[in-house]
Amino acid sequence: MTADAFDYLIIGGGTAGAVIAARLAADPSLRVALLEAGPSDEGDARILLVRDWMALLGTELDYDYTIEPQPRGNSAIRHSRARVLGGCSSHNSCIAFRAPDGDMQRWQAEGAAGWGPEATAPFFQRVFEKVHLQEIPDANPLNRALVEAGVKAGLPRLSFATDGSFGEGIGFFQVNVKAGIRQSSSVAYLHPLSALPPNLHVLTETTVTRILLDDDNRAVGVESSRGVLRAEREVILCAGAFDSPKLLLLSGIGPAAHLAEMGIPVRVDLPGVGEHLLDHPEGVVVWESTRPSPGPIVQLWEVGVFARTGIDPNPLPDLMCHFGLMPFTWHTEPAGYPSAEWGFSLTPNVCRARSEGTVRLHSADPADPPRIDFRYFSDPAGYDERVMVEGVKTARRIAAQPALQEWIGRELAPGPAVQSDAEISEYVRSTANTVYHPAGTCKIGDPSDPLTVVDPELRVVGVSGLRVADASVFPSMTTVNPAITVFMIGEKCAALIGGKMPPTLG
Repeated sequence: MTADAFDYLIIGGGTAGAVIAARLAADPSLRVALLEAGPSDEGDARILLVRDWMALLGTELDYDYTIEPQPRGNSAIRHSRARVLGGCSSHNSCIAFRAPDGDMQRWQAEGAAGWGPEATAPFFQRVFEKVHLQEIPDANPLNRALVEAGVKAGLPRLSFATDGSFGEGIGFFQVNVKAGIRQSSSVAYLHPLSALPPNLHVLTETTVTRILLDDDNRAVGVESSRGVLRAEREVILCAGAFDSPKLLLLSGIGPAAHLAEMGIPVRVDLPGVGEHLLDHPEGVVVWESTRPSPGPIVQLWEVGVFARTGIDPNPLPDLMCHFGLMPFTWHTEPAGYPSAEWGFSLTPNVCRARSEGTVRLHSADPADPPRIDFRYFSDPAGYDERVMVEGVKTARRIAAQPALQEWIGRELAPGPAVQSDAEISEYVRSTANTVYHPAGTCKIGDPSDPLTVVDPELRVVGVSGLRVADASVFPSMTTVNPAITVFMIGEKCAALIGGKMPPTLG
């Protein structure tokens, strides 16, 4: 094997990629390379101190992608995607949920054989044995008042850390944090980098521009900023819901008509690449508070609300709200709504949105960002819009409870004048944000489905020696924050490649 050849090339050192690299390299006979476009996170307090996570947005560690104009949504949304070892697990608020069984049952029903709740349970367990989780402590008075108000509004009090039967309720989030330090995939699986086994090569500041295929459509390596790197066994693509489809398209794998439009020779006509883009679209209700939010604060967004609006017959909640110890006015203030020095927010979002978008190329130049069109609030029946309207009403109902009255000065956005469903809808769509949960653009499915991109073993249809393992393979959105599910995908991918579960789960 030459110096630029490895058994496995893993493109993307993010949430799943770091997991896969660490697990494969546990076999000392394998030479594994983990390629990450950004720098290392090790020793960087900006990244590791989870309380400061919002300060990372828009920095050199963030791709900060813009989106296409949204006829029924907010076109100013910017999608943060991390450019650093650990990926978005180095860049998020660390809210940690195992996907409910109902979500995994849906995956299996949608063609992801072997991804049901029983089949994925061992891999979730592997994550929990490696990644430290804690429940946000019941110590902040404003958080406590919100929980009390939610209970008075009719929501059961939940412990997301211990309640096995996930459902409607309100409680303190569980987070992958330890002593204030985020437990990202890089922290949990790779740190300290100096102690990594010699067969694991973590190559940061390494950009991949194309996957190389031989004449038989087998992935044999990549073109990168370090030159050509060879894969003797497999290439594993873990670049996320935007950049995994982008890299497939640049490599000639995707919808033939779009590749022809971009002037890229078609190697595999795979219509599903870049289709089925999912997200948790998010609204916001903002209140001015009578005094500053007190401490202690772990990561600013510490209480979760889950409710059923009655719009979706699914027994799982269809509405989620995050409670923020800050006035979240990024999109309301530019629209003319007032702000305040002190405040707090509830952000209703759609657990299983029905609008779907696309990821395409702007050009054949790898330096160009992907063309991202979420098509927010475009589902024909208006489901997403209706859930969001009910979410604003739910947030107001919680805020109206006695426990919060001593904290509330006034409602800043949308404000008391906005009351009708039509007014709420116009407000929430025009000022909507994202929970930064893009998924679905290389979905798992039955290979007979023309929109399937990877089979249930994560192998790209029509290509050998190439898998995708990240949030892009979601066949449908998880009801909850998806990061732990992406960790699980990394664990399952490593086991699929190895053919069996390792004898120990350490």
